[in-house]
Order: sequence, then structure tokens, then C-alpha cells
Amino acid sequence: MKLFDPLIYNVISCILLSGAIANASSNAYEPIILDETGVANLRMQTVEVEERDFETTIFAIGRIEEIPSRHSVISSRVAGRVLDLNVFKGDTVAVGDVVATIETRQIGNPPPQVQLRAPQGGLVIDSHIRPGQPVQPDTELMDISDRSYMWAVAKIPENAASQIQVGSHAYIKVPAVGSSVLEAKLVRFGVNADRRAGAVEGIFLIENAALKLLPGMRAEFSIVLEKRASVLAVPRSAIQGDPANRVVFVKDLSQPHAFIRTPVVVGALNNRFAEIVSGVHADDEVVTQGSYALGFVGSGQSISLKEALDAAHGHEHNDDGSEITDADGANHDEDHDEPAHDGHDNHQDHDDHAHDEAALNRLLLIYAGVLTLLFMIVLQRLWSLRRSQAS
Repeated sequence: MKLFDPLIYNVISCILLSGAIANASSNAYEPIILDETGVANLRMQTVEVEERDFETTIFAIGRIEEIPSRHSVISSRVAGRVLDLNVFKGDTVAVGDVVATIETRQIGNPPPQVQLRAPQGGLVIDSHIRPGQPVQPDTELMDISDRSYMWAVAKIPENAASQIQVGSHAYIKVPAVGSSVLEAKLVRFGVNADRRAGAVEGIFLIENAALKLLPGMRAEFSIVLEKRASVLAVPRSAIQGDPANRVVFVKDLSQPHAFIRTPVVVGALNNRFAEIVSGVHADDEVVTQGSYALGFVGSGQSISLKEALDAAHGHEHNDDGSEITDADGANHDEDHDEPAHDGHDNHQDHDDHAHDEAALNRLLLIYAGVLTLLFMIVLQRLWSLRRSQAS
């Protein structure tokens, strides 16, 4: 007879797994408690969970381009030489401004002059002439670009292009000009597809009143595919944990500066929010700024501000959360040479010991249950074997 057959192993595995899940569940909802100093140093911020219009988006990269119809070229209708030059590359002009004066080759004393005027307002982005330089009617003398509006050209994956149409909305970030998010609408598609990238160009009209956007700058797009109403969502910064175990930290209303690690099921994501399928309710307050540091703290214990900041910033801090100076470093080394005798440390050691003892007791109960069940299974099998031999 095989005493340790697959049935026994399965029973033991189930008991161990159930015990582990029960232990994790009991810890998941225990509060993490901060003091006022901890809240201030971690710069804790919370937001209320609420239902909102949720936009499903697709990510794309692209670039900033000049609008062709807003680019003008200045030339002379007659041959001559540059008598006077009023603007240079980088200057801003208004429509009708005199940018240069040309002395013609026609007979006269003095020879007749022609004034070249700006056909549009904008930035002088190139100038090919200098005072005294001869010019011909077929020569481009100056380029003026009105950059108050620009094109943001996105490389849209072909498998998503059918879900996007003229008028579709997009959120655009241009890293070269900062972290601000710009909003724009699709005005047209490109005339060719990029076979190598498997993408088509989507052209968005974007305002550039401050003239910070320049042609060629990299742009990152979150293009809206659909919008759903009344979706429970939180900012993405509130979501912590690995992909299989997502959690948020919910503010405990029953005691100050306490936060509960709460498992959640996450649905769709966009560039700003995460849909919450289950785990929290509307009007719960979840941590946004500071949630990363809380993610390093185990449930059921008070947070160590020093450990949280060390984990979040990648270097050591003082116990109050401040940066370590050279003097602090020397004192820190001396403190390590002397044993701690204050009541707080003893109290913390006592709490840690009690926590470890409780965990050990739970583990012993699980093993006792496993052994008892195993003993009963063995007795049942022996009794069945004896009956079969007797018959």
C-alpha cells in the first residue's frame, strides 16, 4: 500500500496554501501608521476614488513639424543689390513689415528702389542675403514661419488606425519643453504608410503661443480610442505592487495618519488613470504621492520613516527623514558602537518579538492540523487494508 499517494499530497498542499492565504489576508487590512512628521516628510497626498469619464488610449511616438501653409519665402521681382537689410535670422516680424530694400538695375539717378515686405507675421527662420549682395528674381532671399500653431505628427500603429478618425482627441507630451500635457485634435492623416514601422501618420493641430515647440522635437501621444462614462478609477500613481498583486493604500478614517494596504483588481489603463474593477469604493481616499514609499512597508506595523525614504530615494536618511550630513554620519557611526538602552528601542524589540511569536504560533497550528489529518488518513487506509485481508 502506498501511504503517501497523490491524494495525501494534495490535501497537505491545500492546507498549507489555505493557511498562507489566511495569514496574508489577515495582514492585508492591518493599518500602517505614520506620525505627523512622517506624513510631512513623505509629502503624503490623497484623492477620493470617484466615478469619471474613462478614456481608453493608445500610445504612439512622433515629432513636431511646421505647418507648410504657414511658411513663406521672400524674393525680389527685379534684379539689383541689397541696399538695406532690416531683419535677421531669429527676428520676429509682422505682416507688411519692410524686411529689406533693393536698389534695382534700372536707369535712374539714383536708381529706383524696391521695398520687400513680409507677406505674413512670424519668425525669420533663414536669411540668405547681406547688405550689398546682388540679387536675382529667381533667388530665395528670406524664410518666414508663423509658428503660433504647429503639427504634431504621430506614428499610429496600423492595427489601431481604424479606431481613430479625424476629430479624435490626443494628449501630447513634448519632453524638450517640460512635463506639461498638451491637448490636440486629429486634423488629417498622412498620405503614405511607413512600411518598416507598420504605422500611418496622424497629424494633430497644436497651439504654440509661447513658441517653445520647434520642428523636429520628439512627441509622445496618448490617443483616445473610446470614452466610457461612470467608471470607477484612481490616478495611476496610487497603484502599487507587482502585476499579479496590485494594491492601493486607503486612508483609515477611524484613526489619524493611518493607511490600509488594500488589494484591488485593475482594469483598463490610460496615461493618467487606472480603472478599478473591485477592492475600493467611491469616496474612499487613496494615497497618490507617497504611495511608493508605503509599498516597502509590511502590513501590521508602524512605518519607519527612515526605511521608507531610504527605499524611495536610494540612499540613507536620518531617523526624522532629513538628509544625512557629514556630522550626522560621524554621529551615526558612534551610535553604532554603543548599545541602545532607551525605552523606545526595548518597546520596539518587545513588539517585534511578539509579532514573531504570533507568526510562529500560527505556523505550528497549521503543521499540527496537517499531521493530525495525515494520521487519520493513515489509520483509515490501515483499517481498509485489514478488512480486505479478513474477507
